Amino acid sequence: MSVTQHAEPAVTTPPAPGPKETDGRTAQRSLALRLLGRPDVGVFLGAVAVWVFFLITAPPVRDGGSMANILYQSSTIGIMALPVALLMIGGEFDLSSGVAVITSALTASMLTYQLTMNVWVGVIAALLVSLGVGFFNGWLLMKTGLPSFLVTLGTFLILQGVNLAVTKIVTGNVATDDISDMDGFSQAKKIFASSFEVGGVQVKITVVWWLVFAALATWVLLRTRYGNWIFAVGGNKDSARAVGVPVTFTKISLFMLVGFGAWFVGMHQLFSFNTVQSGEGVGQELIYIAAAVIGGCLLTGGAGSAIGPVFGAFMFGMVQQGIVYAGWNPDWFKAFLGVMLLGATLINLWVSRAATRR
Repeated sequence: MSVTQHAEPAVTTPPAPGPKETDGRTAQRSLALRLLGRPDVGVFLGAVAVWVFFLITAPPVRDGGSMANILYQSSTIGIMALPVALLMIGGEFDLSSGVAVITSALTASMLTYQLTMNVWVGVIAALLVSLGVGFFNGWLLMKTGLPSFLVTLGTFLILQGVNLAVTKIVTGNVATDDISDMDGFSQAKKIFASSFEVGGVQVKITVVWWLVFAALATWVLLRTRYGNWIFAVGGNKDSARAVGVPVTFTKISLFMLVGFGAWFVGMHQLFSFNTVQSGEGVGQELIYIAAAVIGGCLLTGGAGSAIGPVFGAFMFGMVQQGIVYAGWNPDWFKAFLGVMLLGATLINLWVSRAATRR
């Protein structure tokens, strides 16, 4: 008699669950750290702090008209800070942007008045000149390989001298003639320098343009191939070229965007005041660059946003007008801006390190 034995199946006991192993590449960061990792969060908190500070120390700031004036001052800086920020993300910066604004306004004003033409002819000519200056900066940069500091410093000095010398030759003065009675002036003023009423408060049209340009720049950076190209050439242009990014086109077009911004702000100044002083604009390029840096754009390129410079420009406008409303000596304005710039840079550095800390 045989005995058949059936082997019982082996029972495998699963190991007790333990902590999930992760490495630094796959670890999930908290929401707070992810927010801190955004380049525009630090400047947003700084802008809120500056706004609250002047709400407390300068009671006139609480008035709607005062806030409209602050937004106006911010918009004239912010419109130029946006293309400057895009250029910085692309790894370059432009020292000629301040005087380029005046070059654009002088071109439109003198061409219109001296040749007795419709102001739109001068406006279009000024646009071509501004885009040409941007193209020259970008082309020379790519052709020679010189740092953008040297290229645009040279352009800055050229434009500064040309602005003054040509204006004196053409008008016999350091300022252009009044063009308010020229054909097309009222139509151009509506686009570049008009106001509209909101709740009984007059708001400048530049505030609207500022926000529209900021939204457009944000969309370009985050949703388009061109935005990827900007970050790529700013991070490492050789690697970007190796993967097919058109580095030359991207760099030159970014300088031309700065030229477009200079044209727009120049037209606003011209149609706001009807005349232009040829010696203005010197030093404004530092304001634009500082607004972009405060907004989280790195001087080394490859990082930044379009929203950050909006808050950076707002901080500048807030300080510029807040000092006046508080009754302080306006001579302290630049010193205040210097402290704000250094503070914002340190905050951005701390935020960046906190965001990447494991």
